Amino acid sequence: MSIPKICGIETEYGISVVGAADMNPITSSSILINAYANEVAERTRWDFDGETPQRDARGMDSLVSFPPEVETHLVNTVLTNGARLYVDHAHPEYASPECRTPRDAVLFDRAGEIVLRRAMAAAQGGMPRGQSIVVYKNNSDGKGNTYGCHENYLMDRATPFVKIVRYITPFFVSRQIFTGAGKVGSEAPGLDHSVVPFQLTQRADFFEEEVGLETTLKRPIVNTRDEPHADASRYRRLHVIIGDANLSEYASFLKVGTTALVLAMIEDGALDDLDIVLATPVRSLRQISYGLDLKTEVPTVGRGEMTALQIQWEYFERAVKYGDREGFEALGSEDQGAWLLEEWERILSALERDPMELADTLDWVAKLQIVSGYRERHGLAWSDSKLAAIDLQYHDLRPEKSLAARAGLRTLVPEEAVIRAVTEPPTDTRAYFRGRCLEKYRDSVAAANWDSLIFDVGSDPLRRVPMMDPLRGTAHHVDTLLERSGSVVELLRGLGAEG
Repeated sequence: MSIPKICGIETEYGISVVGAADMNPITSSSILINAYANEVAERTRWDFDGETPQRDARGMDSLVSFPPEVETHLVNTVLTNGARLYVDHAHPEYASPECRTPRDAVLFDRAGEIVLRRAMAAAQGGMPRGQSIVVYKNNSDGKGNTYGCHENYLMDRATPFVKIVRYITPFFVSRQIFTGAGKVGSEAPGLDHSVVPFQLTQRADFFEEEVGLETTLKRPIVNTRDEPHADASRYRRLHVIIGDANLSEYASFLKVGTTALVLAMIEDGALDDLDIVLATPVRSLRQISYGLDLKTEVPTVGRGEMTALQIQWEYFERAVKYGDREGFEALGSEDQGAWLLEEWERILSALERDPMELADTLDWVAKLQIVSGYRERHGLAWSDSKLAAIDLQYHDLRPEKSLAARAGLRTLVPEEAVIRAVTEPPTDTRAYFRGRCLEKYRDSVAAANWDSLIFDVGSDPLRRVPMMDPLRGTAHHVDTLLERSGSVVELLRGLGAEG
């Protein structure tokens, strides 16, 4: 039986400074996160010990597989909802807490948008007159640079990585028909607006490899980073770098939910008879992104040519059989799994009939409708800079400026739940223990990371509390202990008594 698909979303946000276009993005990102840390969340040091970003799942570890060098001017803080907020080189990044269900992944990703909006407001007070920091939830600056929206899924270490690659690659290449955020034009060399006026995804132009360790150069469809942030003898973390940042809650839900379900099927052998192998995965990724009618056929090995829709239907049909046989415990909820299948089928059926039916559901369709309407009303060429500006404005996090906010997108999580998720952690993963400790013992938390907390009890040595199982540290496990522990010393004593 597959293990629970604990999941989360890491979003690198685009950033600019109105009134100071020459400001270094590292500086503006640091101002933004520092403002939130100082005025709203306070600052907690991130513990880099034990991190191994260069460890490769194929067994080809880099010779430089050491914890990353800390750039002291860059900001890291951990929030009471269990998330991490920090500066990742030239971008502000929000990494959601570990979530037990795809719906919670959407909820805490949306909470990240609120966090960044509050950070913009907090930073404004320290900006010179006429200047303001603006944040965008997108993936491309239009100048040949891209930044990621990464997903993470807990997997069974016993599942061979080569098997994961074999069955997840066609799924990743084809899922962009509902996960794409849409983009005016292309940044691939030699492709102007006459060739690619609009495409499904912001990320397809930037992928060059089928499998690999990199995330910023020679980006691979399947990333091999082997850094589980958990007990490495039992778990692996599949680090997914190929998705777009979504403003549609339904697109996010489908992105995380269908991927988690496919990974569960891989673990349980439910795809062992799937004979879809793409002949040219990287080329196919781009071809599908450029085909707005979704009729683009890509070559397979032994099965001729297939469309992305045909590929997705085959995964869906196996998912239905898998759900009937195994259920959806891997997704955290039988009801949520059943509803995911209903939505997956609904979306594929609508895409087959007419994608524009989904202008209230999928980002790329909503954006295409907005951009096309403006272009036709004003008689503009696809290369007109006004259309690129509209594209960017779709992703603007300022509610009064955001075109996504005006697109009539369907919602999945209530706004009041999103507001709570800004400060309150999920109750059913170890993020609960992390978040509650930061809320209750903030002054005694010396540092934190995904799999441990370090406490300062007022005398040496510091005390590290490991959290190597993402399914422990839940409200069920620790609520009673937290309630009766008035100090961190009492908490540590209680943890020691529980073994």
